Amino acid sequence: MSDTIPTEPAGLAGTRNATVIGAGVIGISWTALFLAHGLRVTVTDPRADAEDQVRAGVAEIAPTLAALGLPTDGLTDRLRFEPDLATAVADADLVQENGPERLDVKREIWRTVEQAAPAHALFATSTSGVPATAIAEALEQPERLVVGHPFNPPHLVPLVEIVPGKQTSPETVERARALYTALGKKPQVLRKEIPGFVANRLQSALFREAVHLVAEGVVTEAELDAVVTDSIGMRWAVAGPFRTFHLGGGPGGLPHFLTHLGTAMEAGWPALGQPALDEPTMALLGRQAEDAFGAEPVAELAARRDRAQLALMTALGEAR
Repeated sequence: MSDTIPTEPAGLAGTRNATVIGAGVIGISWTALFLAHGLRVTVTDPRADAEDQVRAGVAEIAPTLAALGLPTDGLTDRLRFEPDLATAVADADLVQENGPERLDVKREIWRTVEQAAPAHALFATSTSGVPATAIAEALEQPERLVVGHPFNPPHLVPLVEIVPGKQTSPETVERARALYTALGKKPQVLRKEIPGFVANRLQSALFREAVHLVAEGVVTEAELDAVVTDSIGMRWAVAGPFRTFHLGGGPGGLPHFLTHLGTAMEAGWPALGQPALDEPTMALLGRQAEDAFGAEPVAELAARRDRAQLALMTALGEAR
């Protein structure tokens, strides 16, 4: 065993080689984070421009990693590329898959991975909606696979939803929890599989009502964003919905809140919007997005978002 292993976070002990499958936005973000934590990373993607995309993406992410206190000198020295999937996972301790959101494709990927990867390798899929149970039907050892779903971008946003399949072993879940924690993430293990998991379902529910309010002409997209960031966005950054309403109930807490305000809130649920992303609505949303955000390149908007996110995380960390 290497002399450096004992000084590493416990969750990374024995994890030196990571293989990232898929060089999209999520895959690049994972790659940068793994490199910053000292792992050797192999990226596998059949696209001809994958290496260029990854190297450019890691370079863009490096300043944020440095701001998080992670080392970035020689960040890509431990990075390699291998288009052949079986070869890419041959010495992996961790396989983080970020392939297309298609069950047939994921099953084919994981069949190959299981046959070629070491027996000790941790198998994690970044899928945002395909259950581990369905993917693992392609495996001889389904207990090895778990969903490790990050919130974008993974190198910055703390949450990773760990979602076991019906046959995922407790040992696999605990290994995943320890590993993501050692990488500076805040993993949450879901107690059961559900389409879309938790964070995306909450995001989708709020976005549905946001689309409804914009489509009905109640507010513009820019105005709605301001409403959220100046109210519930700030509130939920320090206390989630349940704690917020618990505090809203005063000394009686959440039971008092639900008794006195819950009935009125429930009465309004049927009136919430049921918008459709039809052609007129899509056109309206597109026009307003161009008006509100189109003056700046997306990359600049994303960089500003990440700086603000980092500042918020720093402030919250100090407050806690």
